[in-house]
Amino acid sequence: MKFNYNGLRKLLIDNNMKKKDLIDRASISLTTLAKMAKGEAVSLSILGKICKELNSDIGDLICLDKER
Repeated sequence: MKFNYNGLRKLLIDNNMKKKDLIDRASISLTTLAKMAKGEAVSLSILGKICKELNSDIGDLICLDKER
């Protein structure tokens, strides 16, 4: 099962943030972002950290990629 994290990209742009900023502020790893770039699953606790930092909901970050 693949996931689509395009919402995260949009939120980063909207918040004028780079991936490095998110790594530092949300205390997540570069490996986690690499998994997300590949459409792989990440833990809900990680998604929660990202949502808290970006003041968003999980649905704003991720959706199921039905075409893969």
